[in-house]
Amino acid sequence: MRYALTLLAVGLPGSLLADEAEDAFVEANILGIFYHELGHALIDVMQMPVFGQEEDAADVASILLIDHLFEPESALDMAYDVANGFWAEAVANAEYPVPYWDTHGPDEQRFYNTVCLFYGGDPDTRDDFAEDMELPEERAEYCVEEYELAADSWGAVFDELYDGGEPMQFTAEVEESFTAGLIEAEVEALNSDFGFPSAVQVITGECGEANAFYDPSDQSIIMCEEFEHHLRLLYGMLQN
Repeated sequence: MRYALTLLAVGLPGSLLADEAEDAFVEANILGIFYHELGHALIDVMQMPVFGQEEDAADVASILLIDHLFEPESALDMAYDVANGFWAEAVANAEYPVPYWDTHGPDEQRFYNTVCLFYGGDPDTRDDFAEDMELPEERAEYCVEEYELAADSWGAVFDELYDGGEPMQFTAEVEESFTAGLIEAEVEALNSDFGFPSAVQVITGECGEANAFYDPSDQSIIMCEEFEHHLRLLYGMLQN
């Protein structure tokens, strides 16, 4: 278990607190996206069967890793930010919603799935989170079962990674960037806990778009530098 890399400061002027909050939002969402792509990588390298949409399975892996890797308070902060990231995407794309044929679900649904799954992991202490996120009672009553099913499915996969194996290899095409520093540190932290059946490459660099993806042809996770700016725009929109 560990704390998030960016922690909100206490006793700082309002403008500095705002900067810290923005950085925490960006960091949480970059990590959430990275864990999503890591879910795709695990499905590929471990030859996992997926019953349903792989994108949904990767979303589940992301929130479970947040719950699994971080101390409860930091995981809660990250869950707020990641869920709000999906909501901001939904608002930003209101005129251009995700098409029904897309492999990703609508952002609003990804928001509620994230809230439900995280709440279901510890409903006794996360009821305020569910209330803040306006999780309907009709959905909340099933969230513990949803979490237990997800934990049983992905937990066996995570357990296998502790047996050792190949570490992830990190390459930064743009040095000394927010994204590169964050992902390099996260890869190092994960490598201290996990090993993979075969080497997974993690690359940060410019892609020409705000995106992230897993390429099975060379088992590489690509985190685009442009995503940071996109997330900062989303954060600003949430404040208005």
